[in-house]
Amino acid sequence: MSDWERSSTVRVVPPAHPRRLAKVPFVELADGRLQGVVSSGSDIERVYVSSVSAGSFTFACSTNNNRPCGGARGYFCNHIRALIGEAVLQYGAERVTRYLRVDLADHGEPSVLSLHAAMSAARPAQGDRSAAAPVFSRFLRHLAYLELAPTTAPLPEMQWFPPTRAVA
Repeated sequence: MSDWERSSTVRVVPPAHPRRLAKVPFVELADGRLQGVVSSGSDIERVYVSSVSAGSFTFACSTNNNRPCGGARGYFCNHIRALIGEAVLQYGAERVTRYLRVDLADHGEPSVLSLHAAMSAARPAQGDRSAAAPVFSRFLRHLAYLELAPTTAPLPEMQWFPPTRAVA
């Protein structure tokens, strides 16, 4: 077992490429989905919570107030396309392809375009928007950490493990 596996800290993987945080401030591969928060192109105060399920490519897109996206009508909307693009920048095309279980046999090397083409060819269905609330909640929690003053002191909510006693 390596040192980082025995520690209470998580290894941070740097992004594959710099991201545009103004357009897609939050993206994650979690809960069997690519999911995140995407800024609205028309209203600065509105964001969309978008997701694509691994394997089936079922997608959902709604506002932070749980109103359906007008562009997601039987195919990926611009918010989901932006989410896929930023996920490739954050995690790399190969990792996103593996996580979403995309078969790129007829679509070439892993890239944003090949991922989008392969998933669209599978004729994904619009799915349940129930994941929007937890995803948006995690996004807000991440924003709260950005407002904290820099410190090396432990944060109580980040202490997940009970203290251990030294073995004599």
